[in-house]
Amino acid sequence: MARVTLRRVFKRFGQTEVVHNLDLDIADEEFVAIVGPSGCGKSTVLKMIAGLEEVSAGEILIDDQVVNDLPPRERDIAMVFQDYALYPHMTVFDNMSFGLRVRKYPPAEIRERVERAAAILDLSDLLDRRPRQLSGGQRQRVAMGRAVVRDPRVFLFDEPLSNLDATLRAQMRTEIKKLRQKVRTTTVYVTHDQVEAMTLADRVVVMNAGRIEQIGMPQELYRNPRTRFVAGFIGSPAMNFLPCRIVENGMDLLVQLSDGLALAIPPERRASCRHCLGQDLLLGLRPEHITEARPGVGGAEFTVPVDIVEPMGMDTMVHFSVGGIDVCARCSPAAVLMPGQRMRLAANMRQMHLIDPKSNLVIRTAPEADAGTPMRVGPDT
Repeated sequence: MARVTLRRVFKRFGQTEVVHNLDLDIADEEFVAIVGPSGCGKSTVLKMIAGLEEVSAGEILIDDQVVNDLPPRERDIAMVFQDYALYPHMTVFDNMSFGLRVRKYPPAEIRERVERAAAILDLSDLLDRRPRQLSGGQRQRVAMGRAVVRDPRVFLFDEPLSNLDATLRAQMRTEIKKLRQKVRTTTVYVTHDQVEAMTLADRVVVMNAGRIEQIGMPQELYRNPRTRFVAGFIGSPAMNFLPCRIVENGMDLLVQLSDGLALAIPPERRASCRHCLGQDLLLGLRPEHITEARPGVGGAEFTVPVDIVEPMGMDTMVHFSVGGIDVCARCSPAAVLMPGQRMRLAANMRQMHLIDPKSNLVIRTAPEADAGTPMRVGPDT
């Protein structure tokens, strides 16, 4: 097991800088996911840790050893790629044992390690098969097994599930969770899928344009994003963003969205929002925090015409427009009306995020006392 540390790491390809001044500390036995859109630099960071890409500036340490100049095989890491990279003419056993045979491990130890890894990954009955006789999920488990038998200090995963269909991805997430419970090796997992990152990792690193936007536990990123990018990237469906202004109405503070729609700010958040009075801001509100109005739920209620209805089984996504901007709400299928009809919705403003459109930073408006005080409702559209 090992700690992994990146100190002020840069990566340049010619004049193009793709990783900018990156600092990251990964604890011993920690599972860290690096997530972000294509081209954000996450795979480049992983390849620098592996030694497959040179570091342009800065240091990478495994435990307390700087490994910038160490070749990959001397770093004691094992990497799983999105392409299974299995030898088609070899059996599962031979594929899993290949790295050990190259390193000239004794045959008895090789068999012991392969059989132990096969038992962990439920591959014991497949050791004599060849890759063409396996499903996609089984092939990915073999690729993982090839890494497990090495017993490395660090596991590196480079988008290992991106080639699988949705059902297999969900199944393989479960398999990786099971593996994690049995093998507590320090792990760095790169993915563009925020669901994978949120469900698998102890901490998530969100990257954008070669920089780290935020690092935190999955629920911390979901509840307390620091930037508009993190707020919009974490969560599915994505957060709604609407231009707004904070206005006073007697004792109340309202989020004014349009000439006809204003949503009351809960009493416990008024004091922390008062310094935003009159400013042009963005309101961030997740679809799950806009739902059908019903007794006992509370929230700032309003009525809008329904534009689009998307049945999802347990939930139905309802789309409507505010000031020409599409907004998504997550509703119960039983409450949903047909497109064109007007629907009464409720916004949970306790879960709102106010964002400065100039800096794209989320403004801290922490809830205060009196959480049980009922909210007043702004006018309907």
